[in-house]
Amino acid sequence: MSGSADSGAGREQRAGGRDTTRPRGGRWPDGWPQPVPAGRAARLGVYAVLLVLGVVAGVAGSLVQSGWFPGGLLLALAGAVGLFWGGGKLCRTRAGAAVPAAGWAVTVVLLTTARPEGDFLFGAGIGSYVFLLGGMLAAVMCATIALPAPPVPGHKYR
Repeated sequence: MSGSADSGAGREQRAGGRDTTRPRGGRWPDGWPQPVPAGRAARLGVYAVLLVLGVVAGVAGSLVQSGWFPGGLLLALAGAVGLFWGGGKLCRTRAGAAVPAAGWAVTVVLLTTARPEGDFLFGAGIGSYVFLLGGMLAAVMCATIALPAPPVPGHKYR
């Protein structure tokens, strides 16, 4: 099986046998997915926007889920899952999914607490529990799903 044209000649390897094809200047090899955006300050700005969108999705979902049952519940959960999954795909990191999920979860949990006047936003029906638990389950799934591994430069797949 040594008949391949690229047998790894010319590559540097460390003492542990790890390939060092990634340049030290911080640039990613061609074909590797880069975090979007590449700058640290811009990425933190994207995370801040995703956090605010998570809060907005939590408030909107809590209002819609009981208003148009069962369609509103499905719409609220679909919106939350779309935000979590989209944040992860946009940033290409798990934090991209976890940040809006954290904003959503904190908002929804704060909306479930009773106010001093005795009022609260969530009813005691099954839809509220499905929204809370289903959204949290979706947040965990989207934040912990395995992202595809970046391709190995020079490796030929069969």
